[in-house]
Amino acid sequence: MAKYLLVSFKTCPWVQRAAIVLREKNVEFEFRHIDRDNRPDWFRAISPHNKVPVLSIDGKVSLFESNAIAEYLDETIAPRLHPDDPVLRAINRAWTDYLPTFSEMVTGSAYAESEAEHKEDVAKIPLAFARLEGALEKQNAGPFFNGVTYSLVDAAYAPFLQRYFFLDRIKPLGVIGHYPRVKAWADVLLKRPSTHSFPEAELEPLYRQNVKRRKSWLSQFVADAAVAAE
Repeated sequence: MAKYLLVSFKTCPWVQRAAIVLREKNVEFEFRHIDRDNRPDWFRAISPHNKVPVLSIDGKVSLFESNAIAEYLDETIAPRLHPDDPVLRAINRAWTDYLPTFSEMVTGSAYAESEAEHKEDVAKIPLAFARLEGALEKQNAGPFFNGVTYSLVDAAYAPFLQRYFFLDRIKPLGVIGHYPRVKAWADVLLKRPSTHSFPEAELEPLYRQNVKRRKSWLSQFVADAAVAAE
């Protein structure tokens, strides 16, 4: 069996996405966390964009970009998380392609430099959720994006829905409750063991400390805590 090494920053949602796929496929892998501000030479040698995630396979091949990693794992390791139907598969891929836009709209407020910018970023969240609400209405009756079967779409969105709740607990956003399908989906995903690279009681303080470390406008609402920043 191949040996998998997944390289990460501790709070990176894109790495979390790759880890979720590995766990959904019951694949053993090594999780190696590196310092965001002191990236080692061996990492720079295997990461063309100097970003995480990187998935090293048998120490011979290194894959990068979370979407490419997820697709590779789905093509090579059972069970298949993409739908068999080509139309449904294309729809699923379209929604994973939307993920960078969704993540920026839903979590971008964490890094706003002023109150005005923060308000502008928060104002984008309803549109992102409304688009997903419509997609969920067309796709299924729950609990997952495609109905009863877990998919790569679920794995992709889980880390960012989780971070919405982290931000909501720093300074209330009060948005997701207006989108019952998105809320129900998020609740199911956050209860699923594969979502969690760390216990939530550990990850959330790390995330909050990372927000504080960046000195964004939101950082003033994060209480000081003796938690290592990452």
